[in-house]
Amino acid sequence: MTLSLAQMAVNVLTTADGRAKTELSRGYAKAWFAARAGKTDAIPIGIASPPMHPARPDEPELLSPRDVPRRRPGSQKGRIALLHAVAHIELNAVDLHWDIIARFSEIPMPMGFFDDWVKAADEESKHFNLMCGCLEALGSFYGALPAHAGMWRAAEDTAEDFMGRLAVVPMVLEARGLDVTPGMIEIFRKAGIDHAVEALETIYAEEVAHVAYGSKWFHFLCGRKDIDPKETFHALVRRYFHSTLKPPFNEEKRAEAGIPPDFYWPLTEAE
Repeated sequence: MTLSLAQMAVNVLTTADGRAKTELSRGYAKAWFAARAGKTDAIPIGIASPPMHPARPDEPELLSPRDVPRRRPGSQKGRIALLHAVAHIELNAVDLHWDIIARFSEIPMPMGFFDDWVKAADEESKHFNLMCGCLEALGSFYGALPAHAGMWRAAEDTAEDFMGRLAVVPMVLEARGLDVTPGMIEIFRKAGIDHAVEALETIYAEEVAHVAYGSKWFHFLCGRKDIDPKETFHALVRRYFHSTLKPPFNEEKRAEAGIPPDFYWPLTEAE
């Protein structure tokens, strides 16, 4: 019996080990795109009930954001901590992208929606493995340091709000990655750690598309509901994102991803 895409998503979400999770994710993505190309039987979207929290390995220890030690990237320990934090973000992103497929699978969407998020999940899986490789090259590994326990909060907060999920995860959290990644690349370039520079440049290039997927499908749903995208975005971010947005912004890459300045600058101030 052919697994549905929604059940594939749940299988990824319920796999704890990071390497096993990403291997399963990449295998399912390959199967999905083979089916979409007509090389194998079609895979139905299906409907599934994802867990509220994805399975996680015993390590890293998850701490409150205020308790995670500050990273000082001028030292080797600091650079390892920075890579570890990125690995943790990427693993959460794998789950976030499969979760949006499973959690909202009962909402009719064009096939391109599923193509986009399967591709994004596949690339996030690659990014996690790139970061693991960088950590191992520096004598560490994912799980060696404590990590941020609040990474899944946006998923919990928007578990019943499809448009809220699109607004907060790709259009706020992933867009923030476009702002900060160039500075991280420069840290590793100055330290002469070329493999980390190459890995981060790959992530930077591919994350633009993930933000763009969020913007595209957010605008699609606004059109379906005949509501104003900018006003709706502001209302949803203020409802679900528990802070103001922090400049500086990478306006060029945000524009490439379909998010103009009047979407995010007003959110730098509290109402």
